[in-house]
Amino acid sequence: MLNGRKSLFSGMQATGTLTLGNYLGALNNWVTLADEYECFYSVVDMHSITVRQDPATLRKRSRELLTLYIAAGLDPEKNCIYYQSHVSAHAELAWILNCFTYMGELNRMTQFKDKSAKHADNINAGLFTYPVLMASDILLFQTDVVPVGIDQMQHLELARNIAERFNNIYGEVFTMPQAYVGKVGAKIQSLQDPSKKMSKSDENENASIYLTDSPDTVIRKFKRAVTDSEACIRYSDEQPGIKNLINIYSVCTKKTPEEVVKEFEGKGYGDFKMAVGETVASILKPIQEKQADLLKNKDYIDGIIKANGEKANYFATKTLRKVQRKVGFPDRIR
Repeated sequence: MLNGRKSLFSGMQATGTLTLGNYLGALNNWVTLADEYECFYSVVDMHSITVRQDPATLRKRSRELLTLYIAAGLDPEKNCIYYQSHVSAHAELAWILNCFTYMGELNRMTQFKDKSAKHADNINAGLFTYPVLMASDILLFQTDVVPVGIDQMQHLELARNIAERFNNIYGEVFTMPQAYVGKVGAKIQSLQDPSKKMSKSDENENASIYLTDSPDTVIRKFKRAVTDSEACIRYSDEQPGIKNLINIYSVCTKKTPEEVVKEFEGKGYGDFKMAVGETVASILKPIQEKQADLLKNKDYIDGIIKANGEKANYFATKTLRKVQRKVGFPDRIR
């Protein structure tokens, strides 16, 4: 509990360009949580460097992601939006938690195996201990709730295991975090291969809708979306391409999948794809315009970075000092 409310933490990497899946599965859900939770949303730039980054590009994308959080509806007065690298407690706690994490646990992390295969020339220690830094991110803020996708559940379970192990030794130091999974739109699939999640790192540019895509680009990509030969709009696992489009349209219009199927009863795939494309484009346009305005307002964004960085540091340091004391580090002389 922070400030009398349950706390919530989540974050995104400042690599690549966010997709419609990131928005519908995460950002769109985050906006509704500020009144219920003490929310911390990080631009996790420390996680980003497990893969080599161009420094100027990383700084640029970090600022773009922070402004995109705000443009998508996160109020920086209600939510603590900050850079992970501006809060040194993330790294300090991660080192301590490394000493309470077993090699066997990290060896089982599927994301390490996947990323190692993609970056065989740079399988570094940071990539291996990445889940411990993620655990540090979560546990620093005594997090009660973590909005998490299905593919991140393994990391959350590791964070819980580490917290339980530490608590068993030193007492109730960490809050045991729980998963928050959005009921709808939690997993938006690729437009070209609906068996895979929509990803910002997909090599096929037609597979993902990026939040920066122009309306024409959005509509073109939906027109090229993979469907099937049944020519019938049904919400069925047997038609994964159509099911994915129904999910997207459903979240964007706040209609149930059943209502969507009824709306397009008797219509062809072409009409349906066009409707989905136009709906998505209309949602992305105001976000793009708001972000463009924010990027021009340097003083305003700098003020948010400073104020929210100080807030994140305050709460993170409280937890870090408690942990340091528990493990036996000398008290700091004030």
